[in-house]
Amino acid sequence: MDSSTSAGELFAVALAHAFSLIAAVAASMHVSGGHVNPAVTFGALLGGRISVLRAIYYWIAQLLGAIVASILLRLVTAGMRPGGFHTGPGIGVTHGLIFEIVMTFGLMYTVYGTAIDPKRGSIGILAPLAIGLIVGANIIVGWPFDGACMNPARAFGPALVGWRWRHHWIYWVGPLIGSGLAALIYEYIVIPIEPPHAHQPLAPEDY
Repeated sequence: MDSSTSAGELFAVALAHAFSLIAAVAASMHVSGGHVNPAVTFGALLGGRISVLRAIYYWIAQLLGAIVASILLRLVTAGMRPGGFHTGPGIGVTHGLIFEIVMTFGLMYTVYGTAIDPKRGSIGILAPLAIGLIVGANIIVGWPFDGACMNPARAFGPALVGWRWRHHWIYWVGPLIGSGLAALIYEYIVIPIEPPHAHQPLAPEDY
């Protein structure tokens, strides 16, 4: 999103996002399943993992949280307008949309594999870590192109408070498509696959 961002600054941004998301998901996992992203909630809804009413509650809470956070940020920065998300220099809206679809697909697939899949076993304890790391990795890759949002609430809060709506639709359409595709593929193709049967140990030889 900002071509002047150095590699060190980009890594710091990605790391901060990863750590904060790990903490947020871990802290809310036992309350809401770690739903802090409207796109992830949409994917869980398509997969039949939550009800429509619960999804609506989550969406309202997520958007309100993003708005309040953006207002607080503006207050503590002496009234600076949030910049919001938009595509980087020379990046068309189509490319930005594709980036958001691909990155959110990876995020939702990770959420399904570590937090939703009933066959996940003990790997479930690593869900917050895996989810935070995939977001951090996506930010390193996508930040210069479109900000690597992957979360409509993250785009909506700054856009509303700073009143900057350039390319805003990308950060709703892309994440919703990406998360929806990942959820449908994982729910109806990956989960029904039977796990491979464990090999029976060989009978001991008689000597």
